[in-house]
Amino acid sequence: MYWTVVTITTVGYGDITPQTPLGQGIAALTMLIGYSIIAIPTGILTAEISHEMVRTRDLRKCSNCGKKGHDNDAEYCNHCGSELEKL
Repeated sequence: MYWTVVTITTVGYGDITPQTPLGQGIAALTMLIGYSIIAIPTGILTAEISHEMVRTRDLRKCSNCGKKGHDNDAEYCNHCGSELEKL
């Protein structure tokens, strides 16, 4: 994606750039739009993955001490050491 944005806004490897104010403005706008196409979905995807990880970790609760937040593959409680129920 980065290569595509740079290629659209410059010529070749970035050594030739627009010289007129109109060309520079169009290149700047195109570059901002190109980077936002990369940045916005990445932020949304990261937030959703983080939310899902927290949600699934909160489901694991120790039956002995009641502590939450165990990893999905954990077999024993982080706090008291008793065996956790299988998922």
